[in-house]
Amino acid sequence: MTNSQLKRVVVTGLGAITPIGNTLADYWEGLLSGKSGVAEITHFDPSQHTCRIAAEVKGFDPHEYLDRKEAKRMDRFCQFSVSASLQALADSKLVINDLNADEVGVIIGTGIGGIKVLEDQQTIYLNRGPSRCSPFMIPMMIGNMASGLTAIQTGAKGPSNCTVTACASGSNAIGDAFRLIQQGYAKAMICGGSEAAVTPLSLAGFASARALSNRNDDPQRASRPFDKDRDGFVMGEGAGILMLEELEQALERGARIYGEIVGYAMTCDAYHITAPVPDGRGATRAMELALKDGNISPEEVTYINAHGTSTSANDVTETKAIKKALGDRAYQIAVSSTKSMTGHLLGGSGGIEAVATVMAIADEKIPPTLNLDNPDPECDLDYVPYKSRSLNINVALSNSFGFGGHNVTLAFKKYH
Repeated sequence: MTNSQLKRVVVTGLGAITPIGNTLADYWEGLLSGKSGVAEITHFDPSQHTCRIAAEVKGFDPHEYLDRKEAKRMDRFCQFSVSASLQALADSKLVINDLNADEVGVIIGTGIGGIKVLEDQQTIYLNRGPSRCSPFMIPMMIGNMASGLTAIQTGAKGPSNCTVTACASGSNAIGDAFRLIQQGYAKAMICGGSEAAVTPLSLAGFASARALSNRNDDPQRASRPFDKDRDGFVMGEGAGILMLEELEQALERGARIYGEIVGYAMTCDAYHITAPVPDGRGATRAMELALKDGNISPEEVTYINAHGTSTSANDVTETKAIKKALGDRAYQIAVSSTKSMTGHLLGGSGGIEAVATVMAIADEKIPPTLNLDNPDPECDLDYVPYKSRSLNINVALSNSFGFGGHNVTLAFKKYH
């Protein structure tokens, strides 16, 4: 399709279930106030683990959105995705009915899926035998159920998919949904990412890979992106969902528009299963291609929501990539990592971070990076330490990178 034939795509609804708030309003207020969601793990006894902290979702009641029978048959990551999707749908005020259901789709990414169910059922299998395993084990465990169950709950019968690209999953889901509307295959898409992997086995696996912070005695200061004293990331959980909509339809129904999504790019390092390529060329190219896709110059970019994991491998590499992609402009751009507050939601991170990026544009406020006491000398950009900042934002980027070398950049713009 030619550029003149591509549809413009806007954001008309947002939903969030996060470690610092279970509504959009609470999540955004938590980000701006510098609230940390990191604490000692409560989902299980972590005493045998070297890492005993995580950013858990607190006070979440799935029965606010689902009846008890439905909730019982969902893994926590699906409960999160359905709940945040229903929030986003309600926020958009789009009514899905027989007339438009075929034009509304769902793409929700997850990195790990229903691992809690898998762990629980393995225990039942070993202790009580195969006949006692739940008949719902497989549909509760598989990653595509975040999209499938959301479609069932909302009645969306259009394009449906699940992206699984590790920590880039949520951003890939949003980008793919953008493409479907842009090219005319859907009028609206419910999209984002969800994860609920704070479990004994997940924690043990990441700890064995030496990826996690062991700052157990000071959990709220454990996630410290771009700080020279960082010692690993902090696991988080939750879901972030966007309602994307074709501009013409949104205008026709008088929808509130938070912002416009104008660019999307994905690349692969093709380098290592967990480490990014040291010079950041894959991430650089993702940003460059997203800017090109949105017809954006570096001078227009005001804010970047960084992947910013609080690991030595990511933070320096991402800083290099930002400087290569944006040149001298990089030093005039505000860059922050909201993972300093929410922890790392793995496949859900791109979802809640896209929500934060869109809200930064709509509210003209940039969330801070917590715990940046001693910046790494190789991390020399403006990371908005500790305090949020008011700023008119025209264009903002959201970066997500995942194991396997996946790199994704989304470009959002103020709607004019």
